[in-house]
Amino acid sequence: MTALSARKAVFVFIAFAFAYFLSSLIRAVTATLSPVLTQEFALQARDLGLLAGGYFLGFSLTQLPLGNWLDRHGPKRVILCFLAVAVMACVAFSLATSFAGLFAARVLCGVGVSACLMAPLTGYRRWFAPATQMRLNSWMLMSGSMGMVASTLPVQWLTPLFGWRPLFWGMALLLLLAMALIAWLVPAWAQPDQGLHPAAPKAGYAEVWRHPYFRRMAPVGFFCYGGLMAVQTLWAAPWMIKVAAYSPLQAATGLFWINIVMLASFWAWGMASSWLTRRGLHADRLIETGLPLSFVLLVLVITSPAFWPEGAGPLLALYCVACSFVTPSQPAIGMAFGPEAAGRALSAYNLVIFLGIFVIQWGIGLLIDGLLMLGFGQTPSFQLAFAAYLLCCIGAYLHFLRGAGHKAQD
Repeated sequence: MTALSARKAVFVFIAFAFAYFLSSLIRAVTATLSPVLTQEFALQARDLGLLAGGYFLGFSLTQLPLGNWLDRHGPKRVILCFLAVAVMACVAFSLATSFAGLFAARVLCGVGVSACLMAPLTGYRRWFAPATQMRLNSWMLMSGSMGMVASTLPVQWLTPLFGWRPLFWGMALLLLLAMALIAWLVPAWAQPDQGLHPAAPKAGYAEVWRHPYFRRMAPVGFFCYGGLMAVQTLWAAPWMIKVAAYSPLQAATGLFWINIVMLASFWAWGMASSWLTRRGLHADRLIETGLPLSFVLLVLVITSPAFWPEGAGPLLALYCVACSFVTPSQPAIGMAFGPEAAGRALSAYNLVIFLGIFVIQWGIGLLIDGLLMLGFGQTPSFQLAFAAYLLCCIGAYLHFLRGAGHKAQD
């Protein structure tokens, strides 16, 4: 049963969704700005890779303490503190005069927005029924997709008009607006005398790591969920350019439509969540029946140079949509634990996902470079690297099936 009125719940969602929109915009914007930053700071490819990874480094460093803070202090107080860091990080990025300055600010950006999804999901675990949590999770991801869409063509249009530095000043102002909305609209964490039980001061992660349902979901989160984001945010564009011979503009347009399609799919997941729950189609069943479709589509992506090279964009978009069957795993992890441990469980799982993004992004690149050094052509190198990633995803799925006796609680 929800602890908030319908009107209050809508405003709480809007406040959190706006913050998550901005966090996704900040995460993806450096890809669009990479040509400008490369020219201004004389960056090499490894510098761009490190700059992109700086966000994920900062993000990952905060996940474990973040979970404890969320359980102890609640989402409102925690996200406001983190967003204050994000404001300072955007200002620092806009003022940077060296690569070291850019990198340090980028790490701080990752730290500052690292609570933008975990904070609302922790609150939703306590405030809403399971079916509503599934819907709100999908719609939060939809707002993130909107941020990624905004980071592509809109940023490309605005940069020549205003320059890249004022864009980060604008994002800092929007983050301040998000903080004001959260401070105004989001309720404070309930106190113990109100019938809820905040986590004990020394509560740790042992119960999370040992939980059989968490162990069942972790490989799927690492390889399938993390892989979805690794492909969507990095490897889709190189595949379109280097394998399918797209021009940079065609690849950027392809990424734009991939993000649009993902936005629509998350909206559809949210609309269908109650219908699915009423028919017993919970997260486990959805992953079990739907995720294999992503494997089939990834096979089509890998083999597409032989039969439809220009179809790389549409096939990658369909692959990402099929991967969205894994996204209900996140609220399911929260529901597998009591409300007093939801913050730690969600943050631990988010850490697994983001470690997966980092390892898969880097691992695919290492495989491609290694295969090129062994004398393979560019297209076969990409195909073999993606095939290795596919095998890892299938292995994670088989592990998930073997643990079918361990389910989330309602």
